[in-house]
Amino acid sequence: MPDHQKPSSTPASSPSATLSRRSLLAGAVAIPLVAIRTRPARAAEFEYKLATGQSLTQPINTRLGEAALRIKEASGGRMEIRFFPASQLGSDTDLLTQIRSGGVDFLNIAGSVLSTVAPLAGIANVGFAFADYGQVWKAMDGDLGKLIATQIEKTGALVVAKPADNTFRQITSSAKPIRTPADLAGYRIRVPVSPIFTSLFKSLGASPTSINFNELYTALQTRLVDGQENGLVTIEAGKIYEVQKYVSETNHIWDPFFILGNRRSVNALPDDLKAIVKRELDRAALEQRDDTTKLNTTLKDQLIAKGLTFETADKEAFRKGLSAAGFYKEWRGKFGEDNWKALEAVVGALA
Repeated sequence: MPDHQKPSSTPASSPSATLSRRSLLAGAVAIPLVAIRTRPARAAEFEYKLATGQSLTQPINTRLGEAALRIKEASGGRMEIRFFPASQLGSDTDLLTQIRSGGVDFLNIAGSVLSTVAPLAGIANVGFAFADYGQVWKAMDGDLGKLIATQIEKTGALVVAKPADNTFRQITSSAKPIRTPADLAGYRIRVPVSPIFTSLFKSLGASPTSINFNELYTALQTRLVDGQENGLVTIEAGKIYEVQKYVSETNHIWDPFFILGNRRSVNALPDDLKAIVKRELDRAALEQRDDTTKLNTTLKDQLIAKGLTFETADKEAFRKGLSAAGFYKEWRGKFGEDNWKALEAVVGALA
């Protein structure tokens, strides 16, 4: 068997079956998650694995599943990508190891998690930096995104598509609303395995704990932590509304999704297949951005109907708290002056 051809295996469950039971995109955009055939009549020349840690109903999984089918069709069956969403092949940290070792060939991973091996990916997570999506995409599709991709590729993985949207994040809680930094004093909050998230909440007086997403629901249910922070899409998809009561609309951090490829796997592809992969994964990322924008206009009402209470947060008070604690000064030093200037060129001065 050639080095680039990998043995077939069947995903643990069918994404399409799961989505038929529960539609994330109700009232916004209804797109079924397609299933990937794993036993074609004639074996593909290139058989690759694509993994994610995101819940089945996340739009990124829908779009990546569609991209995998389009790649197979456009390649005339020469390339087949088998899709393993929802942590079927391991947690986010497990998958980070696999994308570099070749255990998986493609991976969708949050920038916040990726920052543990490529620290500059965390610059997109600077607290209260981005005012809106106009600033986000100007930065990520421009110079800042190029700088981040350069550092990611030093880890051995390749950035194979435009960034997708892991959304602006909000704070949820079970016992009390979070409106100002004072409400976070001693607050036990779950954060991703990411240094900048831990630093941000420590700077605001909270007690952050890093927990992988696939363990989050149980941590909230058992009161190991008081609350968590995520975008509305993830709060809905992960059924966080079942174990939390309040949502504070902070928009405190925006987080990207990066679509990565194993260097050896990607380099084994002929140029025409590389071009197909790039084209279809870029399309998936852009369509997912649009899906998320549509969802964010409808999810608030849906989550209110499911029992969550939304609170208005004093964003300026949080930003002043970070500044007074030296958060921006600390991370400017860690990310480096040139990278920080690339961020400020889009969002303005951070102090």
